[in-house]
Amino acid sequence: MSGTKINFDNKHSIITGGSSGIGLALAKLLVKGGSNITIIARNLEKLETAKTEINKEAKPHQRVIAISADVANKAEIEGGIKKAIAHLGNPHLLITSAGIAHPGYFQQLPLEIFEQTMAINYLGSLYSIKSVLPFMEQEKEGNIILISSGAGLIGIYGYTAYSPTKFALRGLGESLRGELKPKGIKIGIVYPPDTDTPQLFSENQTKPEETKIITGTAKTWNAEDVALTIIQGIEKGKFTITPGLEMTLLNRLHSLISPILNWYFDRIIAKISEK
Repeated sequence: MSGTKINFDNKHSIITGGSSGIGLALAKLLVKGGSNITIIARNLEKLETAKTEINKEAKPHQRVIAISADVANKAEIEGGIKKAIAHLGNPHLLITSAGIAHPGYFQQLPLEIFEQTMAINYLGSLYSIKSVLPFMEQEKEGNIILISSGAGLIGIYGYTAYSPTKFALRGLGESLRGELKPKGIKIGIVYPPDTDTPQLFSENQTKPEETKIITGTAKTWNAEDVALTIIQGIEKGKFTITPGLEMTLLNRLHSLISPILNWYFDRIIAKISEK
């Protein structure tokens, strides 16, 4: 990773969900590439810890700031991004990495889980984009990266609260791409595989047995390798960024292979039901 060249010298990168996981790994790579960084998350203690880690990779002239805001709260994220811009200038890059997942059986999940997941994963990204876009338009350039999921390409058993929010991000990204291109603003969407992060640890606490078996057949990545693939995708101007062969094939062929995957998933579910 140390040999990766990221030419974001003196540019301002804003990362929601930047206090842990993929967001934090991205912040570290970007600061190595010369970027000034704003990380936004809710927990102040985690933010300060992350800021210290990122600063270890920064040169003396670079600036790293941490802002506490709930992306699901329109006023908070708007205020947080305005504060970031006041300190570090107009953003060149926005990465919406803030997200939650709470797997479970559909009938057992309260509606509040569905509402909260949509508010953070989808509306949080929407509010963030709305907040930075006028400033990117002033510069006539910028990059916006949405973090979706493999579960945003095909619905996964046990992820009825999560998958729809990641499908929604795909629709937003695909719809926005054409609008933003003439303005010099690029948008990309990332479909990460399961990644070894605090969020995955939290997910594993509530995953149904069927979901554990289904997701356990795929390789779990580390956050640093996912972040590196994302940075490479940004540098190449890719709209779709798919870490690994599995996500690449799923992105390109999901409509063709979904009947096979559904047959495979149904076999797993049937075996569990027989126990």
